[in-house]
Formats: sequence, C-alpha cells, structure tokens
Amino acid sequence: MTDTANPYAAQAHARAMAGTQVEAMPTVPASSATDLPVEVSPADMLWAETVAPGGYAAKRLDRGARLQLTDLAGDACASMLVFNAERPIERLNVADTLKVQWNAYLGAGKLVLSDMGKVMFSVLEDGAGTHDAFCGASNQMTNAARYGTGDNWGPHPNARDRFSLALAKFGLGRRDIHPCLNWFKGVKVEADGSLTPQHGPFAGSRSLTLRAEMDLIVVLANCPHVLDARSDYSVTPLRVAAWRGPVTPADDPIRNATPEGQRAFLNVEAEYSR
Repeated sequence: MTDTANPYAAQAHARAMAGTQVEAMPTVPASSATDLPVEVSPADMLWAETVAPGGYAAKRLDRGARLQLTDLAGDACASMLVFNAERPIERLNVADTLKVQWNAYLGAGKLVLSDMGKVMFSVLEDGAGTHDAFCGASNQMTNAARYGTGDNWGPHPNARDRFSLALAKFGLGRRDIHPCLNWFKGVKVEADGSLTPQHGPFAGSRSLTLRAEMDLIVVLANCPHVLDARSDYSVTPLRVAAWRGPVTPADDPIRNATPEGQRAFLNVEAEYSR
C-alpha cells in the first residue's frame, strides 16, 4: 500500500493520480468535454460535470448562458436553488414562479422567477415533462426515516445538507436554503388535493435546457425526491452542461408570451440598464 503518511510518498501518489477519470466529476476546462450539446462549440463551454447519485454541484453563470441538465439513466432528481450572482439576497421564489404564470407545472416556455419580480431562467426545451415545484428538498430526518440514515457523510445524504456544502463555496449558509425546484421528478395535484408522485424510473437521456436571464448562482443536489417511496436509495447520475449564448432579444417568443412575463423581463432589463 502507498505510504501517504510520508509527505514525499503522498506527493508521488497525488501526482500519479493526474489524468484519472471517474464517471462523476467536473471536466476542467469545460472546453475539453467530449459529449458536447448539439451545435455547441468547445470554446463556448462554461460547465461540464456529471453529478453522482447523492452528489451536488454549483456554478456562477452569466446572463445569456444556456444550462442543460440530462437525466442520464432515468432516475436523477435535480433539486435546484438559484440566486442573483451580484446580490444573493435575491433568489428563486417558487410561489411567485407558479402564481405569476397561473400554472402549477413547469415546462418548455415557462419562466423561473425571483422574489423581486425578475425572470431568472427561461425554459427553452423540456424532454422530460415531470418536474415538481411543490415538495421542496429532502432533509436529514426524512432520509433517516426512510433509509435508516440521512447525514451528509453517510450512504444516504439528503438534498438540504448537500445544498449547505455547495452554498458555502459562495459565502452563503443554511439560512439561505430556500424552497427548491425538483427537475425530472414530478408531482401531480389531484382534484381532491392529494399528491400523486411521478418518480419513474424513466427512460434515460431525458434533458432540460434553460436560458439564464440574469447573472446567476446555480446550486444542484442529486438526491432521491422527498416523496420517493422506495426503500432503497434510488438515484442515478445527472449530467450538467452550460455554454455561452446571446442575451434574450426583444422579439423572443417566451419573453412576449404573457403580460406577466414581459414585466419580469422588463424588471431584469432595468437592473442591467445602469
């Protein structure tokens, strides 16, 4: 066995690991990724990462960037927090996202809104159709009740604790964990108010493409949905890709689809007009 207690041996061991690749890891630089989205130039890539089951990731994205999430094997659950990168006190507001659009279900053509009336993301493409804006993230207690453990360092990490690790990279803490969106795992509200989970597993390679309408901090956790009734910790890898793109033009159909959406875009433009 390598004697990594010796600093010289530890150095040699660390350097011998150079070039080692595993399934779940970031690609650095992102331009060296080999599985690029269709018609995206390597030079435009900003983020390329596979998030392991139970893993997390975070990135700052500039306005106009495209973010593609891919459920590689059909059982990923991409729980997402979003912040204004320049002023993180402004963040995703799930309640406003739904009520301003008069719709409880997100998909292509819909918007993700902040708590200050601005559009953060537009949903450009949706190849999944099963998303959840009701249930929030799993936590240590819900995971422990289902799997026996739920702490950050055990075999069944929860989404809220994974969020806390990611947020620390931006100087944010547990009080900044707000209600999240869950992509790829859906929940349907029935006529009597009950919730019907739509958790699959589904066919692999379903994807979702978002357009950043502000400079954003995006935080992801890939843990089983809080209502997933399976007794085993069932979640599969999540692929993340982001690339440079143009700022939304004035004649964009998503921007102009509703009066409420137009106002949210105008609020963003007022932010960037200074």
